[in-house]
Amino acid sequence: MAGKDYQKLAQQVLEHVGGVGNVAEYAHCMTRLRIKPKDESMVDQAALRKIEGVMGVVQEDTVQVIVGPGVVNDVYHQFDQIVKAGGGVDLKARATDKKAEISKKNATPFKLLLRRIASIFIPLIPVLVASGLITGITKALIQAEVLSDKSTPAMLLTVIGSGLFGYLGILVGMNAAKEFGGSPALGAMAGILIINPAIVDIKLFGENLLPGRGGLIGVLMAAIFMAIVEKRVRRFVPSVIDIIVTPTITLLVTGIVTYVVFMPVGGFISEGITKGLLAILDTGGVGAGFVLGATFLPLVVTGLHQGLTPVHLELINSIGNDPLLPILAMGGAGQVGAAFAIYMKTKKKKLKRAIFGSLPSGVLGIGEPLIFGVTLPLGRPFLTACLGAGVGGAFQAYYHVATSAVGVSGIPLAFIVIPTQVLLYIAGLVIAYFAGFAFTYFFGFKDEMASEFD
Repeated sequence: MAGKDYQKLAQQVLEHVGGVGNVAEYAHCMTRLRIKPKDESMVDQAALRKIEGVMGVVQEDTVQVIVGPGVVNDVYHQFDQIVKAGGGVDLKARATDKKAEISKKNATPFKLLLRRIASIFIPLIPVLVASGLITGITKALIQAEVLSDKSTPAMLLTVIGSGLFGYLGILVGMNAAKEFGGSPALGAMAGILIINPAIVDIKLFGENLLPGRGGLIGVLMAAIFMAIVEKRVRRFVPSVIDIIVTPTITLLVTGIVTYVVFMPVGGFISEGITKGLLAILDTGGVGAGFVLGATFLPLVVTGLHQGLTPVHLELINSIGNDPLLPILAMGGAGQVGAAFAIYMKTKKKKLKRAIFGSLPSGVLGIGEPLIFGVTLPLGRPFLTACLGAGVGGAFQAYYHVATSAVGVSGIPLAFIVIPTQVLLYIAGLVIAYFAGFAFTYFFGFKDEMASEFD
């Protein structure tokens, strides 16, 4: 797709979300252009779906226009230029919209929380993926004795890949403060408060503080609290001395509360999540793997799957690996298998082109083009893809396959799977492909279902 095509696509999207004047905020993730409209009634979802290059549309707290990996960066750039040329986003209107955000229809408190957590972690996904891949490949090279763990190249790669995870709390704190209306720099301090190695010499209630205690859960609690305190303090501080008094009081209060409350409470919650998930996998075994694998795709449809990122990171932080990610990764594999089955059975050229264009992304772990462009519009194939994913998830759970970092699913995930389990992960991936194919080929698809692809 050429530059003019990206510009045309961005212009058409803007037109069908109500124009520049109806855009309150906009951002993008790996596959979606996310737009927050001021007036949802002005959004024409049907017209958005018909735009050439748009693979699907999800309307939740934002309008999420799925255009695919890589493409989304260019479309966002063009969209950004058009909006700014048209006067940009009205900041006063944005503030007003923020206050009304909690009244979203069909939004439960739990869904709202997951969406806000997703908004904190979505900007970090590219660097999480890059760091995870570098770390995984380095470990594989060391395991294969291609590199010595004490060699300069291995140590350089280890530092480059693992550096993020040592200081991730700072970035999470920044994004959390921003999401909840605080100053990003103060949010970063929430992360520093928790990971600072100097606190090990401080004793509270008869025990030394433990750097990192509470993990990202503690950081989120501290950063959100800090944003609330900052806004409350600012109400009573004269603007002349605001820059001195507000951040000082905010940091002091948050620091004390963090060490007395958030670190122990965050640690308790983190341990609860970790032990709970491990208990589910240990007790439920294959059945738990099937259910988790089969039910992951509906989360992707709503965009709530990004809210699980801190859970993956907490598992890695607590036990050194993540047995949940390989199971959930089977969701994309089931989609790939289902898409192959549809491609084999259909005679509709438009549908074949849609599948052919989306399959490479699916194999590489980005399943949204296949979900929104193929299986979900067809209906039943989405369900058979979920069943295929469940079979793959059961296999991964049975063999306790785990990753050493966070990254995209599909074939690339093999680079961050524990080196001794790579072949098992790939076997599970192939099983999910075949299961998704078989369920869809024999039970999930008939060509008459694809009338919209005529």
